[in-house]
Amino acid sequence: MLVNKTTLVGQLAPPLNSQLAQQLVDEVVSQEKRFIQRDWEPSQLDGGQFCEVLGRILYHADSGNLNLTKTVDECTGYLENEQVGHALQPRQTALHLAKVIRTTYKFRSARGAVHISPTYKANHMDSKLVLENVRWLFAETLRIFWHQDRDKVASAIRELLQFDVPAVGKFENVLIVQRTDLSAADEILVLLHYAGENGFSRRELGKHVIHAPPRITEALNWLAGTQCRHVVKLPSGNFRLTDLGSKYIREQLADKLFIS
Repeated sequence: MLVNKTTLVGQLAPPLNSQLAQQLVDEVVSQEKRFIQRDWEPSQLDGGQFCEVLGRILYHADSGNLNLTKTVDECTGYLENEQVGHALQPRQTALHLAKVIRTTYKFRSARGAVHISPTYKANHMDSKLVLENVRWLFAETLRIFWHQDRDKVASAIRELLQFDVPAVGKFENVLIVQRTDLSAADEILVLLHYAGENGFSRRELGKHVIHAPPRITEALNWLAGTQCRHVVKLPSGNFRLTDLGSKYIREQLADKLFIS
């Protein structure tokens, strides 16, 4: 089963404040959605909002004081202040977090939409930098406050970021890709993107993919074959995306994750 937002927030609060934990997870998912939609400038804005929320979370953990309105500068300033006592340990971790929060927040607010070429904008690269910083900050936050082993934390992050795919509709127990312009192979990839780390069995794919069974088998063999390798068969018998498959989704099928 995919790790959903409600489950993750429940694991984080306590020790985190439930409102801040909910806001943090919401901002991460919003950032991922914006980026894959190529919505660069709002994606950077989401990064700033994430930093505001995380700053308040760390300030609360470090000082013991809950403040839902403190600014990024105030929160990071407290983390960096050597004249006060700090509950958040080790100090080096807190200082690293503060530096990355400051860099991300200041960067996204200071940059403009400068054009590099008619086809590639600087705010695409800016948004990617902000996103990668947010991913690192979120991973560190889970590592510190969610007491699971590193593999479990990494898996949870990957599962969470397999956000709801608008093109995939769920009607009671029926899943369907709500587009009519996808090949059998691309429809399989969209469904496996939706499925996350657990993937789907061949039987489940046969049930959900709206193509003839021979076409599904042919497409699955191609996707898992040596010339493509976008899909891998797990020991459980289920199929899931490889990193190559995820890269293909981001670069070639991003527009197909939404209902046209």
